[in-house]
Amino acid sequence: MTTFRTTFTPLMLALVLAGCATAPEPRDAQLSVPAGFKEAQASSDISAAQQGQWKTAQPSEAAPRGAWWLAFDDAALNELQQQAEAANPSLAVAAARVKAARASLGSAQADRLPQVGINAGVARQKFSPAQQGVAEGTNLPPGTVWSAGLTASYEVDLFSRVANSVNAAQADAQASEATYRSVLLALQADVAQAYFQLRTLDADVAVLESTLGLRQQTSDLIGKRRDAGDVSELDVARSRTELATTRAELQGVRGQRAQVEHALALLLGKAPANFDLPSKPLAVDTKVPLVPAGLPSALLERRPDVAAAQAQLMAATARVGQARSAVFPALMLTANGGNASYELRDLFDWSARAWLVNAVLSMPLFDGGRNKANITRAEAVLDESVASYRQTVLAAFGDVEDKLSGLAAVRGQTESLDEAVVAARRSADLADKRYRAGEDSFLTLIDTQRSLLAIERQAVQVRGAWASNTVGLIRALGGSWGEAVSPQAAASVQTGSGAAKPL
Repeated sequence: MTTFRTTFTPLMLALVLAGCATAPEPRDAQLSVPAGFKEAQASSDISAAQQGQWKTAQPSEAAPRGAWWLAFDDAALNELQQQAEAANPSLAVAAARVKAARASLGSAQADRLPQVGINAGVARQKFSPAQQGVAEGTNLPPGTVWSAGLTASYEVDLFSRVANSVNAAQADAQASEATYRSVLLALQADVAQAYFQLRTLDADVAVLESTLGLRQQTSDLIGKRRDAGDVSELDVARSRTELATTRAELQGVRGQRAQVEHALALLLGKAPANFDLPSKPLAVDTKVPLVPAGLPSALLERRPDVAAAQAQLMAATARVGQARSAVFPALMLTANGGNASYELRDLFDWSARAWLVNAVLSMPLFDGGRNKANITRAEAVLDESVASYRQTVLAAFGDVEDKLSGLAAVRGQTESLDEAVVAARRSADLADKRYRAGEDSFLTLIDTQRSLLAIERQAVQVRGAWASNTVGLIRALGGSWGEAVSPQAAASVQTGSGAAKPL
């Protein structure tokens, strides 16, 4: 016995020490976080003329965190966001997945505690002479056994199988919650962009309706001049062509608006037939917030998809430990206690008591390579999670750069288009007067009117693109903003599995 003890104790100690390290160290994603966004400076440069046209609204820190759309100061948009969050089916699906993940975490955590149960039953059995150790041919009558008692079991987590299982479930729950926030942010951004697209189309419709009215007046005037013999039938045909073309464009834009309105209804969880948003053209002085891009390192703390990828990486790390622990011994403690008797009336007598205590140490010797394959698979999933995390972070950086450059381009267009609209209106007014005076041809008038319509519509679209691109930037930044992160805080953000704090 002494020899067995001296051999067994060091072996168990070595196994316990090995089991403590079943889960690998968190992987380093080997990311190089830039000091700043390349397009941030271009996005922040706004001329005085642009400042005068657009009422910029610095986001208020007093606003509820995450309710970024409040900075647009639009009551209709606020109402739509509330409706979408309350009834969107995709968001409900994500919320259900969070609930399921939290339940799975609770199930995993239950393995840390002893499992206690109660049992009661009756059994009737006839034994053979051999089972009872009596002579062959002995007639043994059947017997009835009544029993009642408690059972208890507990796994001693020697090699962190239970701990790794809990860690994996906890990371899965965090990933599910981050995914929910990602779905919520995407929904909020889609609602806002659809809303501003509708307002832009309303403004486009207003421009076309105004132009259509002018075309109708011009066509009526030319018809009268033709009757008076001042112009030819060619001018009448051209005026009617322009009138019909403008009417067709108006009908096309109205069709686009209907489709966008249908899409918005679906985002709100409503049937398109039950939703109608009154027309409200996007105004020139629509309030659009100036959103600071911040530091790239801070982006890792704000983006919910980055947080989800990080949590998935941590879950994969824990599952590697869980797979490795399967090759080590498992120690299970069990106990049964209660009463058993042949007669129900004697079941709770003191003499009917019975109990059993068990301590079982089990370890696989040959499993056909199953455990090794499970470890290899878990390590491969971990490698995939590291690459996926890295790709998610790089995609986040690229997304912000794209939105910053697009926003800078739109801002650069506004000032030039403002000047172009003023000049085109002046040109169209002069062309109309010269045509009425007989100094220019109708073809010249048509060209100037076409140019004016195109520039006015382009200016409307740029106004809408400014608001829509701002929403896109807010989404790319994770739906929130704050004070600039200090260099010290930025330096403390790692690029490995612990790169981002859970949101």
